[in-house]
Amino acid sequence: MAELKVEVDPAEAGFDADRLKRIDAHFDRYVGSGRLPGWLAVVSRQGRIVHAGRGGYRDVEAEAPVETDTLWRIFSMTKPITSVAAMILAEEGLLELDDPISRWLPEFAEPRVYVKGSALKPLTEPATEPIRVWHLLTHTAGLTYGFHHGHPVDAMYRAAGFEWGTPPGLDLAACCAKWASLPLVFQPGSEWNYSVATDVLGRVVEVVSGQPLDEFFAARIFTPLGMADTGFVASSVSRLAALYVPDPASGRAVRNDAFGRLGTSAPECLSGGGGLVSSAADYWRFTEMLLRGGELDGIRLLSPRTVALMTSNHLPGHVDLEEFGRPLFAEMPFDGHGFGLGFSVLEDPVKARTLSSPGEFAWGGAASTAFWVDPDEDLTVGFYTQLLPSSTYRLRSQLRQLVYQALVD
Repeated sequence: MAELKVEVDPAEAGFDADRLKRIDAHFDRYVGSGRLPGWLAVVSRQGRIVHAGRGGYRDVEAEAPVETDTLWRIFSMTKPITSVAAMILAEEGLLELDDPISRWLPEFAEPRVYVKGSALKPLTEPATEPIRVWHLLTHTAGLTYGFHHGHPVDAMYRAAGFEWGTPPGLDLAACCAKWASLPLVFQPGSEWNYSVATDVLGRVVEVVSGQPLDEFFAARIFTPLGMADTGFVASSVSRLAALYVPDPASGRAVRNDAFGRLGTSAPECLSGGGGLVSSAADYWRFTEMLLRGGELDGIRLLSPRTVALMTSNHLPGHVDLEEFGRPLFAEMPFDGHGFGLGFSVLEDPVKARTLSSPGEFAWGGAASTAFWVDPDEDLTVGFYTQLLPSSTYRLRSQLRQLVYQALVD
């Protein structure tokens, strides 16, 4: 099991120790007011952990505190792992970014694109080009999520049982077949829309590798990196944090046992877009591998050039995600950000109104977990809690402010 412990005096790593304490005080206020059940934040610089703060409970009702080895449903922080898996196969020459995905998933051979009409009577047209691997990695395939509630195709996903999960009885292959039968929101490559694209990418990984996604992850990523606490099922259910949602009236976090069952038993659908459970220590090792150009402790998963490609803005003309994409939530603007192969990419800190550096790459999960990697500052940061949805509070921008105000060298 990877260990999470402070490894260096903050001053040696360019941090003001007293200013780092502001992180703990800030998020403890969230716990004190009942808005968060518990939290954990890890800050690392130059490959060494500088700060590992935590507070509150992994299970409020049981009064079980957050520990350094608490397990968290990371939801969409699964996506960068699936993206790395696809790029491992690309490095082996088994797939190319321009390959049509119908090469492995024939159900996507003739996609239709929504033109107009209702969810019950849509008018569609043929796609002008195939969905390619690159489209899946960049969320430009035209796929969507049922929880968006912004387009008739979103409603079609919900009617088919895809809103915050997948219908009972469907494995990943069956889910992909169903998604392929629904219209695309737009022509492939013409816009950005957060979607089940990474789940479809996970199915591509399965077919290309000849392994179920969980086995590929374990053999090619988790075991080499020593991520023993990461998988589709919690390695210890007693260490798995409970899941909470905000009460509409009071704003206090209330337990949600329906979603809380996720991660307690093997899922029918291995979701490469949101199905993993992990620990802060495990995911820290994953981000350190990326920061080090695909290598950690002598184990290389990817080449530095592959990581550089993944963490570059792939949107046409380096446009903003806000300009090219359909916004996730009004509370989560992406001004100044582009998108790479599995990550958001910061291009303009002034436009983004952030203290972070150009080239920062990042993502988060639906239960308000988040990470970012800042190569300029040799910095990685991870944040863990279990509050759904992630748009409830602006925890990520607040954490950035708190981390960078403590960086004083």
